[in-house]
Amino acid sequence: MAEYIRYSYPNLKRFCVDAFSKLGFSNEDCEIITDVLLLSDLYGIESHGMQRLVRYHKGIEKGLIKPEAKPEIVYETPVSLVIDGHDGMGQLNSHFAMTKAIEKAKISGMCVATVRDSNHFGIAGYYAKMAADEGLVGFAMTNSEAIMVPTFGRMAMLGSNPIAMSMPADPYPFFFDASTTVVTRGKLEIYNKNSEPLPNGWALNKDGKGSSDAADVLKNIVAKNGGGIVPLGGETEKLGSHKGYGWGMVCEIFCSIFSMGITSNHTHQNGKGGTCHGFMVIDPNIFGSAEDIKEHLSTFLKELRESPKAEGQARIYTHGEKEIEAYRDRMENGIDVNINTVREMVDFCKFAGLDVKDYLGDVKFEENGSESSYN
Repeated sequence: MAEYIRYSYPNLKRFCVDAFSKLGFSNEDCEIITDVLLLSDLYGIESHGMQRLVRYHKGIEKGLIKPEAKPEIVYETPVSLVIDGHDGMGQLNSHFAMTKAIEKAKISGMCVATVRDSNHFGIAGYYAKMAADEGLVGFAMTNSEAIMVPTFGRMAMLGSNPIAMSMPADPYPFFFDASTTVVTRGKLEIYNKNSEPLPNGWALNKDGKGSSDAADVLKNIVAKNGGGIVPLGGETEKLGSHKGYGWGMVCEIFCSIFSMGITSNHTHQNGKGGTCHGFMVIDPNIFGSAEDIKEHLSTFLKELRESPKAEGQARIYTHGEKEIEAYRDRMENGIDVNINTVREMVDFCKFAGLDVKDYLGDVKFEENGSESSYN
């Protein structure tokens, strides 16, 4: 059974801001990166929250992520943007792109922005939510290092390629964020941390056969030996594998193809990340009254929640409900952090010269069979 330590949101925020400051980011940039990272944990998406800190640290050490980089608009029209991220932090490039897309959409009614030469950007839903918070409809997507094995294949060729959408509604917005693979790479990392076997139907080994070994699958993804995660729908067309594969391609087109960037199968090679992102913002007013459209959606979502339940089920959720409930709970009661992620945080404190006890308290856990304490 995985072990967790609970920390308050303010405490984790302080740690993250100071950690990213030590990595060379400005105060404003630290706040943006931290906001994206911790929204994931607040929403209950452990795979893209605190446990990603070590990935960003390693990315900077390897030269994939350049803390000093600034995004640059290299092409634009009244309804479009192409942005070169210059190997900067994905969260910063994406926040910049969505902010500019929102500005254009408020003037022209819509905007599509695409970003090349970036890095991992966290949860796609964060950027879709940025638009919804402004009364607009937001879409966000990204490619990534290739982890998706196409239907009938045995080599990873596409990323997890998530697609997110958010749109204003009452009493809370519609919020959908999902990978086009069965699960994300981050989910495999969690299983690997906990030394748990993967469920059947998630991943393939280098020969294209089903695998429950998270460590082996992750190793093969990095080494590009073959294997990876299956598309949404599973391994076969009968289960709909081609649909997840197709949606992954839709994401790829909006990200790397429109931007003339690096496709998933060529990212993270030769010392370059090269991740690409895509964003779209629509002002509902171009279809009539934004308030009437919001009310129409709210009515349908209410009807969905109140529709007949399956036997033994007490509730039907609409997309975004669980995230709102998780957010309220974690802001009030704290965020559970995996003990192995805490170990990584302790290691980072040692690297950066941060006081472990000040940020993480009296952390104690078994290490190499004996109890260790960092006081």
